[in-house]
Amino acid sequence: MVSSNFAELIEQKKSGGELAEEQISWWIDGLVSGSIPDYQTSAMLMAIYFRGMNAHETSWLTHCISTSGDVIDLSSLKGVKCDKHSSGGVADTVSIPLIAIAASCGAVMPKMSGRGLGHSGGTIDKLESIPGFNVNLTPLAFMEVVNRLGGAIMAQTGDVAVADKKLYALRDVTATVDSVPLIASSIMGKKLASGADVIVLDVKWGSGAFMTGKSEAIELAKTMVGIGEDNGKTTVAYVTDMNEPLGNAVGNALEIVEAVQVLKGRGPAKLVDVILTLCNEILMQSGIVQKREEARTMAMNAIASGTALQRFADIVRAQGGDPAFIDRPEVLPQAAVRLPVYAPGSGFLTSIDAKGIGLAAMHLGAGRRTKEDVIDLAVGLVLDFKTGDTVTAAHQIATVYARTDDDARTCE
Repeated sequence: MVSSNFAELIEQKKSGGELAEEQISWWIDGLVSGSIPDYQTSAMLMAIYFRGMNAHETSWLTHCISTSGDVIDLSSLKGVKCDKHSSGGVADTVSIPLIAIAASCGAVMPKMSGRGLGHSGGTIDKLESIPGFNVNLTPLAFMEVVNRLGGAIMAQTGDVAVADKKLYALRDVTATVDSVPLIASSIMGKKLASGADVIVLDVKWGSGAFMTGKSEAIELAKTMVGIGEDNGKTTVAYVTDMNEPLGNAVGNALEIVEAVQVLKGRGPAKLVDVILTLCNEILMQSGIVQKREEARTMAMNAIASGTALQRFADIVRAQGGDPAFIDRPEVLPQAAVRLPVYAPGSGFLTSIDAKGIGLAAMHLGAGRRTKEDVIDLAVGLVLDFKTGDTVTAAHQIATVYARTDDDARTCE
């Protein structure tokens, strides 16, 4: 039974009690309507942070978040609709080449993506560095591109999962961000509202991820898979390493150049491996192939034959962009200053701090400290070495792309 006094629900959770479906529904409805004030929701978030939620509570909270705004209707799209989500990291350019590869193999990939915040980059910011590329397609135009080409990427609309925006803003200022039930319900609430049949998750762990411990990432992955299955979605999760940047490029236009290199068969091995792993799962869950080996061969052939690159060019053109950058990267935004960084001595690279690299790129202007910040699409870093590589003194190990000499030297 729902109490008319929300403080009683806070007390119930604070004492370790389980919230019933109707209680969670009342909370989220009140949050969205404004009838439950932010200070009470903040108290509930803190109670959940310390007391947790069981699987059923988390699943129902996710359901309420997913239905708190518009739910995208993808029924006009043919085939099994697949979505992919990364929990965020550094040099994580996976989505852009992945959609082109999977679509060229016959998968259906209607992708709605977000912007970057902090040290973690955003797919939409990267795509906006392509001249003319429109990330704000109308639903009708989005469906048309996906039906014709098998994939498209657009920015998440402000009317999807409305409750999540309010919850995240409060979590951000109440130190309740790093709670597995709250992270899982936030991510999956948006994914469920996006309407796909299949959800493939890439859950990062390590210094450049929001989950720094592997065991925490595994717990988050299991929780999200459970939520997806409870809500009738085929859901698969991979837990991948983000202790060093996934690719070599960190920065929006720089990562577009690297995405093209992947599609030309010249991408960094670790980045390509994650892309192929997720693509394998998408092709299998779509029923296009039965075995992972077949999926990998199909994806690699799409790259080798140029089919995936051509599909990427077609998607760019369909979304208003000029694909000239594929062969002429100089048409992308260019940084005024390029500063080589040299090794201070000889030896092995024992580690590369992914978060540190991501924060350096953010301070250059490639990322946002707050959601209101305006970013510079041209700046960032490109790394020339990976962990375990041998370097010699005065060997170039990276390049800083900056607006000014002072910015470049501060980053160095």
